[in-house]
Amino acid sequence: MTVDWGTPFVLSMPLAIRSLELLFALSVGIQTVEFWRLRPAMQNDGLWVWAIQRKDIPTPWIRLSLDALFTPKMFNVLLLTRLLALISMAAQACNLLNVGFLFVSNLAMLIRWRGAFNGGSDFMTLVVLTGLLIAQVASYFTTSEMAWRAGLWYITIQSITSYFMSGSVKLLKPEWRDGSAMTIFLNASIHGPLRTGHWLRKPWLTVTGSWAFILWECAAPLALLEARVALVFCGIAAFFHFLVFWFFGLNRFFWAWISTFPAIVWCSGQF
Repeated sequence: MTVDWGTPFVLSMPLAIRSLELLFALSVGIQTVEFWRLRPAMQNDGLWVWAIQRKDIPTPWIRLSLDALFTPKMFNVLLLTRLLALISMAAQACNLLNVGFLFVSNLAMLIRWRGAFNGGSDFMTLVVLTGLLIAQVASYFTTSEMAWRAGLWYITIQSITSYFMSGSVKLLKPEWRDGSAMTIFLNASIHGPLRTGHWLRKPWLTVTGSWAFILWECAAPLALLEARVALVFCGIAAFFHFLVFWFFGLNRFFWAWISTFPAIVWCSGQF
């Protein structure tokens, strides 16, 4: 079997949209199940009780509305309805109803967790939801194709920018340039601290690994040159996020960013 590199590879819009919907439904479904399992820690004498967090809401009528939403019974309803909306998305595709509800409920979840529960993955989840909402709302004012084009490009630009900014910040940090940051992070991982003499402590390896991450992230915009370049970039990104999950237990990062890959691959084939 031979590969004809002279023939451009282009991911079709319907396949990109369907892949994005399925991956995103899986990503947010995992988040929702995790929140369901955390319910005991959000009630009574738990770590994240609303009675404490509500004090951050300055406006009385908003605080009272959120009090009603975040009672244990209503919170259960919110989570179950989120799962139904995600099942609807996975089974029947996006529509304004399921995307609109997921967007609003996601904002409610961010409020419940004082802006973020898991940092970057919350940001990327909101990015994808915003892109989906753009596609749904814009379809009332223009063609469906043009609306989806806007939504997919919004997701792609945000995702690619997140990699580029991450690499740029690392490039400016001396501890990343000399490789010491790798050891610091690995010592704080769920498998750390690294024992003396561990192979991941070798200076040549930490420097090589650090610069590999820096150069790959800074080169993220190049993924848009061609769809096959985007596929390679997304493959490396998937491996990177798997390593983050393996060493730090951040499974949400893996699924949140992977759900943006269909948009990246589609947009890369539009030049």
